[in-house]
Parts: sequence; C-alpha cells; structure tokens
Amino acid sequence: MIVEDEKRLAVSLAKGLTAEGYAVDVVHDGLEGLHRAGEGAYDLVILDIMLPGLNGYRVCAALRAAGHDVPILMLTAKDGEYDEAEGLDTGADDYLTKPFSYVVLVARVKALLRRRGQGAGASPVHVHGDLRVDTAARRVFLGEDEVTLTAKEFAVLEQLVVRAGQVVSKAEILEHVWDFAYDGDPNIVEVYVSALRRKLRAGLIRTVRGAGYRLETGR
Repeated sequence: MIVEDEKRLAVSLAKGLTAEGYAVDVVHDGLEGLHRAGEGAYDLVILDIMLPGLNGYRVCAALRAAGHDVPILMLTAKDGEYDEAEGLDTGADDYLTKPFSYVVLVARVKALLRRRGQGAGASPVHVHGDLRVDTAARRVFLGEDEVTLTAKEFAVLEQLVVRAGQVVSKAEILEHVWDFAYDGDPNIVEVYVSALRRKLRAGLIRTVRGAGYRLETGR
C-alpha cells in the first residue's frame, strides 16, 4: 500500500509497481492509511511523512504499538540525520528522501520483502516436482528449462506456489494480484491460469469447482 498525498507521485509509483507485478492500493490520508494497514492485509507499506489527518511518524508508531510488523518504507521531502533517526525510531524499516530514483525505490521494496520472507523462515525458492519458483529472483524453471512469464503471470503463480496443495480462491488471487478497487471482469484470473497451463503443464494447476485453484505438488 502507498500512503502519499501527492497524487501524481502516488499514481506514478502505483503504475510502476503494478508493472513489476505487485498489487498496489493507494490512499492519500494518514488516518485511512492507518486503518487499512491495521487490517493486516499488506506485505509492505510505502509511507509519506507529511500527510493530512495523521503524519507518517504517528501512523508508523501506532502500527508498531498495535503489534503490526508489516515492513514500512518511509518517504519524505525532508533530509537530515534527525529526521531519519526519528523515522527509524518510530519503527520504520527503511527511509528514502525525495527526490529519489524509482530504480532505487524498487530495489528497496524488493529487499524489504525478501528480508520479511527470510525473517519468517520462508525460503524464496519453492520446489514442487520439476517446477522451481524463485520468488526473490522472480524466475521459474520447469525441469532444466527456464520459463518466461509476464509480471502478472508470475504474480498469479506465486499466489498458488506459496500455498501449494491448498485451494486458492479466485477472489484471493484478484485481491493480491490486482487490488481492492479492481472492478473489471473477475474471469481475468481464468485467462492467466490458462496462460500458465500453456507455458508450464496442463495438469499442474487444477480447478476445484466452486472453490478456486490448486497447484498440484506431485510430479
């Protein structure tokens, strides 16, 4: 989630991160950001400091006080050691001063997500039979061959592979791969699942009628 009151910047960042394969929600107010983040549905929060309603320091402090450990990357137009120390002291995981390079921001986002996965004891490489998915490097192998996927195809596969053997509903995939505001055709999930079956193997992803999809763990 991006909490940023500069709407042009927020939209630009959201478009860029969406192109990288992330599902992105955007809010422009600190109070709404705190409410959304407090629901625990996000893997990372990009949080501006100067916000209406509630500033970023207070949003971050409130989340940490409530026990939420979601990674927080703070953005600010300020600079200086005091500001950085204050941001980190309130519980932020990283800090980026405007203006910043988009490439650097993406690198910081990936590093925070990778660190979160490692901290939870999860391996970024998932192996199921002859399928190997590296969620950190965002690479997929079937046997000895690397399979090229689009950002959205990889994101759909990632939702299935981290819960291999379990049923993942279409609604869950929509929520994590697109975003909460997506109001297009929900059958878009079927389109991407079909594409994955063509590129990988037809029997790898099973449709569980009325429930969703399951990645088969056998060979």
